[in-house]
Amino acid sequence: MTRRGSALAELSWLEVINPDVRLGAVKHAVFDFDGTISVIRQGWENVMIPLMVEMICGEHPPDPAIEAEVAKYVDRSTGILTIKQMQWLEEAVVRYGLSASPRTAREYKHIYNERLLGPVRERMRTMDGSAAARDSLMVAGARALVQGLHERGIALYLASGTDHVYVVEEATALDVVHCFGEHIHGARDNTEADTKGRIIQRILEQNNLRGEELVVIGDGPVEIRQAKARGAVALGVAADEVQRQGMNPRKRKRVIEAGADLIVTDFTHHRDLIDLLAG
Repeated sequence: MTRRGSALAELSWLEVINPDVRLGAVKHAVFDFDGTISVIRQGWENVMIPLMVEMICGEHPPDPAIEAEVAKYVDRSTGILTIKQMQWLEEAVVRYGLSASPRTAREYKHIYNERLLGPVRERMRTMDGSAAARDSLMVAGARALVQGLHERGIALYLASGTDHVYVVEEATALDVVHCFGEHIHGARDNTEADTKGRIIQRILEQNNLRGEELVVIGDGPVEIRQAKARGAVALGVAADEVQRQGMNPRKRKRVIEAGADLIVTDFTHHRDLIDLLAG
């Protein structure tokens, strides 16, 4: 039995943005990874933004206008391939002409990964093999949601702008990789076949799905926009990554502007959410 979003207005844990969204028919689900399931990379923006400002300004002091432009770009580009963000940086460095030693997008990406992997590795070292340790690096309820959907026979896909090798490594460390099987799609610099838009389109076409039979779950504007462009159900996640639950107002604004049908702050009501999505 399917229901419209308008019938769910009284739920305290779910914000209905689109009252016309149809729910209860989901057979396939696409998950974003960072900030949606995993918080291992929590704070990545605090690495990328200063890096971009530093590369653009070169030897010059940071410029407030450049800082504002970079912050705005990083916010709206959350979820795309990292190499695409670095291509924007390469263009911005040339456009401003302040740096005496411009680099390529691949070189900028290497520097970014080197800076980010320090805290990432440190967090992964804190995992002692216990479920509690793994759960402490996930959005609250994420494991139960993923496993619950998997057990219900929903086909699951993982789609991330982070490099494929890191997505597999971190999903394995969190012990959710088995729920996605071969349907894990991280970024590969030599192809755009695994961009989120193309992944969503392939799932719809290869499985002959109606839009309401696919849900896309993520905290970034990219996956939400791509879901809406193809008629899928778009579930925005606005989790505070430090606390692993509760509202992050910036994320909420971001996914609403991207067109989210529904918003949750975490997955603590995973059983109800599974029933709502899968019927």
